[in-house]
Amino acid sequence: MPDIAHFITDYGYWALLAGCLLEGETITLLGGIAAHHGLLKLPWVLAVVAFGGCLGDQILYFTGRRFGPLLLGKLKRRKPQIDRANQLINHHPALFVLGVRFMYGFRIIGPLIIGASKMPVARFVSLNILGACVWALVWVLLGYFCGHFIETLLGSLDKKTSGALLIVGAVAVVLLMKFLLGRMDNNKKEN
Repeated sequence: MPDIAHFITDYGYWALLAGCLLEGETITLLGGIAAHHGLLKLPWVLAVVAFGGCLGDQILYFTGRRFGPLLLGKLKRRKPQIDRANQLINHHPALFVLGVRFMYGFRIIGPLIIGASKMPVARFVSLNILGACVWALVWVLLGYFCGHFIETLLGSLDKKTSGALLIVGAVAVVLLMKFLLGRMDNNKKEN
């Protein structure tokens, strides 16, 4: 059986890039944890995560510019979210672009809506780069420093065991946060 540390060292940056294009927070947090354990280099993790987040949102933005009305028209259940997003884009476009990565339920659909709103390309690109860098810093450093904190708590365990527990715990925390935010969002819709 291959050593997991060797696998992370060899393919970790590619996994980060793919993860940022597909999902985001969980893989980004794990990238920070891997950097804490010395399996990946922190500056490279930050760069790959920022690039992946930026590239993913650029693709979605241009998809929204080209096919936005057609795609968004098919999402009838999400119409209240789409309408709210359009209000935010009209009133606070820069803040929406910078914050869309941090808004539950908007990670994928947000850049599509922004593209469909016909926000100028140059404005979106500059805000997207800034937003991706902030997002990368927040999630990667959260993983990095939480890794340090939890490793201190688990100091009596061997490094492989504490690392495995740390990764499982990080995934559980992110999934719990997503679940709770989803429930809060559903409760708001019902009220």
